[in-house]
Amino acid sequence: MNKKTGGLAGLIVGDSAISTVGKEGLGLTYRGYSIHDLAEHASFEEVAYLLIYGELPNAKELEAYKEKLFLLRDIPDALKQVLEIIPSNTHPMDVLRTACSMLGTLEPESKEYAQQDIADRLIAVTPAILLYWFQFHHQNKRIKITNDEDSIASHFLYLLHGKKPNPEHVRAVDVSLILYAEHEFNASTFAARVTTSTESDFYSAIVSGIGALRGPLHGGANEAAMQLIEKFKTPDEADTAVRIMLTNKSKIMGFGHRVYKISDPRSDIIKTWSEKLSKSSADKHLYPVSERIEKIMRDEKKLFPNLDFYSASTYHYCGIPTALFTPLFVMSRLSGWSAHIIEQRADNRLIRPEANYTGHEPRPYVPLKQRK
Repeated sequence: MNKKTGGLAGLIVGDSAISTVGKEGLGLTYRGYSIHDLAEHASFEEVAYLLIYGELPNAKELEAYKEKLFLLRDIPDALKQVLEIIPSNTHPMDVLRTACSMLGTLEPESKEYAQQDIADRLIAVTPAILLYWFQFHHQNKRIKITNDEDSIASHFLYLLHGKKPNPEHVRAVDVSLILYAEHEFNASTFAARVTTSTESDFYSAIVSGIGALRGPLHGGANEAAMQLIEKFKTPDEADTAVRIMLTNKSKIMGFGHRVYKISDPRSDIIKTWSEKLSKSSADKHLYPVSERIEKIMRDEKKLFPNLDFYSASTYHYCGIPTALFTPLFVMSRLSGWSAHIIEQRADNRLIRPEANYTGHEPRPYVPLKQRK
């Protein structure tokens, strides 16, 4: 009998040159570049280019890439009509799933419209798709898609708030997009690669990724973390409640990781941004509450915060509604998914694992009239 592991934990199921995750002595790298260096010095556009095209762009290439993304921001009228009829109480992740599928019918993949072009189009247009639907249904207005903002992060915040965004907020979101961009064979990326391995189209693979990321055990963890943190007004209040939750064996989202054993290398980076933004925010209790929950989880459960935990307060400080946290994850991870789709296609083999059968032993068929 083949060795069985829960959720494929610890099993190597393929090769990849895109990122290292949980490799001792390496930390998290994107195509060899440390996540700390990228978060400190790069922009999300540089990182997206790195993941999709294989190398960091030079100044001329980056300028051309950003110009390409500017020109790809507009939403087709037919897609706007779809966004307007999607119910207002729909989860934003379902909006993105539907919109991606619809865009695939309007702008299908072809020899002339290559996979990198689709990747760039989705990265460029997703902020507008999400916020066109959000503003239409929640603010009763049709937003105008502009090219005034020069980055994905600033474009998103401008469409959300309708005004020039705070530069500190822009950089915080930009760093979060870098941190969320890629993470090896996580659930959503693996789902995208499985779909790709059947020789399906690019959009179908991305829709598979969105569907997997929607779950609270994957992308939805940042929303769940925020819902917990905002319940408390003081660290002491959080201390009492979280200890009761642990006694009752309630799940505390945003802690631990299936791959990392000691710490999530992305967590300290985003925590720094949460602390920085807390100092200029009117909401003074959120960060101290988060720190207290972190201490309890470390002391009581020996668990560390993952990227999702402090991303929650960082996004909150930027005025981003909790329901849009996971869609922001999509905006970022589109770059990583695209890189994996391209890599899977370059050396493809159908991904088809086997199951360990636990059902009945062989038994005879009983005619319907003889069944009790």
